[in-house]
Amino acid sequence: MVELPQLDEQPVSTASGGVADADPAQLLRSLEAHPHARAVLAGGLPPHGNPSHAYLFHGPAGAGKRAAARAFAAILLADGARDPASVQQRIARGTYPDLTWVTPSGAAEMLVSDIEEPVVAAAVHTPFESARRVFVLEAVDTMNDQTANRMLKTLEEPPPFVHLILLTDHHADVLATIASRCQHVRFDPLPSAQIEARLLAAGGGRIEPARAGACARLALGDANLAARLASAEGQTLREHAERFIRSSFTGEVSQRRWVGLLDAAKAAGNSAGEQLTARMSAELELLPSKERRKHEREGADARRRIERRARTGALDLGLRLAELWLRDAWCIAQATPELVYAIDRRAELELDAQGRGAAALRRAVELVQDTRRRLPLNVSEELALEALAYRLEQLLAHGEE
Repeated sequence: MVELPQLDEQPVSTASGGVADADPAQLLRSLEAHPHARAVLAGGLPPHGNPSHAYLFHGPAGAGKRAAARAFAAILLADGARDPASVQQRIARGTYPDLTWVTPSGAAEMLVSDIEEPVVAAAVHTPFESARRVFVLEAVDTMNDQTANRMLKTLEEPPPFVHLILLTDHHADVLATIASRCQHVRFDPLPSAQIEARLLAAGGGRIEPARAGACARLALGDANLAARLASAEGQTLREHAERFIRSSFTGEVSQRRWVGLLDAAKAAGNSAGEQLTARMSAELELLPSKERRKHEREGADARRRIERRARTGALDLGLRLAELWLRDAWCIAQATPELVYAIDRRAELELDAQGRGAAALRRAVELVQDTRRRLPLNVSEELALEALAYRLEQLLAHGEE
């Protein structure tokens, strides 16, 4: 799926109108928190730099990869242009013909169709306006072997005017055949204090400092995730995850708290689907009548995929929060409360940690991790959560494995 470039949550400094300047010095200033990225990209900046044919931007979500990719692309494409400001503005609107931005359309992976025409076929054509063509591919860790194989020739022997910027939040999951052909650009996790300050500033006094601090810590350096946890949807998901895990401590698994977690994940999927439908409906009005039926059919398929991806992602996040609850309880049981992430739930964590040994809590974490690994294998989500809940109850409430 080819989409407009998205502004990152750590935006590059902007000029009037919110358009990222094609200014090398400004890009380097924006990367002060990421010294490795700053050093690597500095060597490729015009007019004297020699940009690589392919970069792999890696680091946690929210660290600034997308904004940096967008700004770096603007610099490369505006180099030598008669009107650099016009290039910047059209890149911001997603209407510049020499910049292609690709996101996976599959439910859990990037498909061959995502890159076949937009990247592989397009890369052999000379630029429309600029001296270069830039292709940005998000979530390249989701490429399957077939998709990666289709990309190899373009990565190995691109035309001299082509530059590829690959983005991933999960560096270890990028296929070696892809990663080995790119220059790596590392973006470091943001300190929790910086994320917390950003949440408080964005909240305008509507978010309590303890909750902002907890969301920042639970996000583990992911500013995107911190913002999501601080939102109404994130708070709901967090509450259901905590009710689910705490029922195992209290011996109340029979209340089926996993159903609430599943419902919250389903709601996240529905919300993502509705947003996609609204966007595609707006696009439909601009198409000729003969193309609308195909657009509607493709839109229905895309909605099913994006709903599934959002639902499974929300469920995995819920289990991750349950895992971090167990980790926090372990910290309190080990008399290291200063290491707790959920600082706004201190009293509840102390209650759950009371009388629990470190070994049992570590084993509980392993059980949650095992369930998270198995869920993508098309197991029944409800049965997997039910089985997990009862095993945790035996371990935490009854003291037996």
